[in-house]
Amino acid sequence: MTKITLYNTANRQKEPFQPIDPDNVRMYVCGPTVYDRAHLGNARPVVVFDMLFRLLRHVYGADHVTYVRNFTDVDDKINARAAESGRSIRQITDETSQWYLDDMAALGTLEPTHMPRATEWIAQMVAMIEGLIARGHAYETEGHVLFRVRSYKNYGALSGRSVDDMIAGARVEVAPYKEDPMDFVLWKPSNAETPGWDSPWGRGRPGWHIECSAMSYELLGETFDIHGGGNDLQFPHHENEIAQSRCMGHGFARVWLHNEMLQVEGKKMSKSLGNFFTVRDLLDRGVPGEVIRFVFLSTHYRKPMDWTEKKREEGEATLRKWYRMVKDGGTVSEDIISALGDDLNTHGALAVLHRAASDEDGAGLKSGLQFLGLMGDTVPAWAIEGHDDLADLARLLENTRTAAMKTKDFSEVDRLKAALAAAGVEVRMSKSGVDLLPAEGFDPTKLEALK
Repeated sequence: MTKITLYNTANRQKEPFQPIDPDNVRMYVCGPTVYDRAHLGNARPVVVFDMLFRLLRHVYGADHVTYVRNFTDVDDKINARAAESGRSIRQITDETSQWYLDDMAALGTLEPTHMPRATEWIAQMVAMIEGLIARGHAYETEGHVLFRVRSYKNYGALSGRSVDDMIAGARVEVAPYKEDPMDFVLWKPSNAETPGWDSPWGRGRPGWHIECSAMSYELLGETFDIHGGGNDLQFPHHENEIAQSRCMGHGFARVWLHNEMLQVEGKKMSKSLGNFFTVRDLLDRGVPGEVIRFVFLSTHYRKPMDWTEKKREEGEATLRKWYRMVKDGGTVSEDIISALGDDLNTHGALAVLHRAASDEDGAGLKSGLQFLGLMGDTVPAWAIEGHDDLADLARLLENTRTAAMKTKDFSEVDRLKAALAAAGVEVRMSKSGVDLLPAEGFDPTKLEALK
């Protein structure tokens, strides 16, 4: 079996991955708060953990891996968006959730096994909060329920900071009803304008952190294999998840993976700098999803990633070249699997594809592209626009038709048209000439026999 090593943030070292149960490998990744389009930085963890999902499925079997990524669909930003637009919260979150799924699908990502919406698991969150209160780890005050941070002695172990250091260096909400500045909200009251659910503490809604603890427990059990997310979630979100779950007696996640952040042209993405854009912005500008994914995979997930126009251009040129070389019949190279098994070394996996291209191994190139999520069953349509082979074949068909009009034997014309159709090419013939257009299912490998 392929050896997998992963950098465990909790231990700050690479270690062999040994699942709790090889027949039931379980992974949880923090998903989006769905109030607007996903920006480019939001997409990085999606691609990172999609790659890990693919690797785990390859090693342990698709039926033996469970991947959970949640939707946070109750949040003050969503409430504000609803108030501004006059639309219902559910309308907004239904729309933005679908936007998210569509945009991530354009990046070649597989859908997780489960995608729970927070609002559909309120009862389970209430039950967990009740359990924390009963154990002395949480308390009710002024309609709020708060977690006693100092009741969990290992708080801060993941991020490597003490509670006192966190208070000195972090922005914490100061509120008169808190016993300690570091205590965080598990439940908060709702007014008539904000969404709310009945609870033992009155009508209200959950805090952010309790969502993932409750949903991961319900869908993956008390202890599971991997928890992932961006570096920015280590504190406070992941620290708070650990505290809540461990204080309920749950083992929670054994391995923690965090991806580094994204920059644009060497600078932090920011609206004020004019370098902020969503995934949809890029797609609408004509940047193919495969190119975005390629640029992401070119940098190791634990290194900061810099999105640049140069990288986009180089990525698109490389993929266009590779797509013209692919052939059927290959199996994914063990060198690719080995690279990914070494802490998701996607840069190393792409290096294997570069070697395959140099060796003119079109079959190995296609199988590798498919495994990395850079290609489906056929070459994407954007990569074959202006395909040189089609221009050559259009001239061939035109010349063959001209000759057939003199001999009245159109059998070779019909043969070429049938072969082009079988390769997914739309043939348009008129008095002015012949046009060949790639259609759905276009497969350039089937053009080889026509040259």
